[in-house]
Amino acid sequence: MLMIVLEGQQQFVIDDVPFRLEAGTGKRRMPLVFMLNVAQHSTLRFITNSGAPLRKVMIAAPRPWLSRLMETEDRLPTKPLHDFFARHLAHFSFEPGQHILQLAEKIVHPPPLLEGELGSLYLRAQGLDIMWQSCLAMMAEEMESPPAPSFLSLRACERARDYILGNLGKDLTIDLIASEVGASPSTVQRRFKEHFGVTVFDFVREQRLETARAALANERVPVGTAAYLAGYNHVSSFSTAFRKAYGLTPKQVRNSRQP
Repeated sequence: MLMIVLEGQQQFVIDDVPFRLEAGTGKRRMPLVFMLNVAQHSTLRFITNSGAPLRKVMIAAPRPWLSRLMETEDRLPTKPLHDFFARHLAHFSFEPGQHILQLAEKIVHPPPLLEGELGSLYLRAQGLDIMWQSCLAMMAEEMESPPAPSFLSLRACERARDYILGNLGKDLTIDLIASEVGASPSTVQRRFKEHFGVTVFDFVREQRLETARAALANERVPVGTAAYLAGYNHVSSFSTAFRKAYGLTPKQVRNSRQP
């Protein structure tokens, strides 16, 4: 079970073991990711919260499915994951980066017009990405031996991605991004493409388009404002790029009803 508590607090009891997760509200808000392994049949009881509203995303994955996903004939899960899944009520929590928060918001506010199988596939894709990011965070903290160089480069790329997501309104240059993660520009460019399958600047462009899409769908901003958010000087160029990315025009997304 994986919870992303975006705001408020969550209390529950499993097999007489109490858990309290608190993310706070307003300016003091500190979102929290909480992973919990329920390895046997258990009794779960949520405690009703009073006061601040609770905003959360909850993802559950059955153990047999996880085992098939992680284990192959020639490879077993790494020790941190193996130990975690071997203990009933093993738990791990951490403060999420911008990428996980963005994925959670995509689940809370999915794109309009996605229904049925496509809508379900979209939500599952975001959930799987969150699970992967969370396991990566746990492994980074609990590995006893120094991580391999490839793992270190992946963590650097994660930091680069989080920095980009938190600063989309800035003039993002490769030199600025590299200085923030403590790597050379050439290394960031090469490793980012290796790990995520897109160049740094393709990722920046995609995320600015996503910011514009969310503003159109959720806030109904004018198309010209959305073009500005995406970094385009001309609405026509923005509309062309938007339709290529989403298969819909900005006006169609702006005028659509929310699910």
